[in-house]
Amino acid sequence: MTSRPAFFPRLENVGVDDTQSFEFVWNPGFAFSQKQKNVLALHDSIRGKYPNAHPLEISSKSFDEFGVQLSAFNLSITFNGERCVVESIFQASKMFEHAGPFPELYSRDPRFVRDYVRENAKGKLIAFKVNEVLWSLNPTRAFYNWLYLNAMMHHPELIKALDHYNCFTDIEFNPKKSLNCQAYAVALFMSLKCAGVLYEALSSKERFLHYHPRDIVMTESDAEVKDTTSLKQQVFDF
Repeated sequence: MTSRPAFFPRLENVGVDDTQSFEFVWNPGFAFSQKQKNVLALHDSIRGKYPNAHPLEISSKSFDEFGVQLSAFNLSITFNGERCVVESIFQASKMFEHAGPFPELYSRDPRFVRDYVRENAKGKLIAFKVNEVLWSLNPTRAFYNWLYLNAMMHHPELIKALDHYNCFTDIEFNPKKSLNCQAYAVALFMSLKCAGVLYEALSSKERFLHYHPRDIVMTESDAEVKDTTSLKQQVFDF
């Protein structure tokens, strides 16, 4: 047996219920068919506890085409005149103590970007920077979610399809090993949308941080770069 989380948009206030994990029998192997068996098993476990749940897998392993399109490796935007995907921009925006960011990689294949950044990282991760906008590491997931939600706004057909679902999963996401999650980002998007504050939240970095969950995994004294830096602050406008 193993377990994976499911992400439920909060309707009474802005946020995501990300505390519940669901057990299921894991189908081992790297074959695509095995991954999809795990998606089915996870969703069956969710519906077993919540019969009214309508889960959607957000990854390349999804049974729904729009779930595949919502993968951060596929969700695209036009940025600086080039087609880019969320994962590439996220990875290339990393600032380390002695390296980064890597804006020349925004339009490259996300797997290449991820490996390149990993190989060329010097020192610990201290911040994210894109278009001269600096993002602290706190709140955790804020920069990733900001990128992801802004990209979603350019795909109204995908947004409309989400109205039929009330929880979201990513079979590859293991909270013991990873922090950012595309299924979490979709759940946050739906919570903001249902609360009627989506456009307000995405109107500026400051408003987004106002609504974003204030989860912290590192102390301020650990951060090498603070928001009070002299770097120019501006809204990241897709």
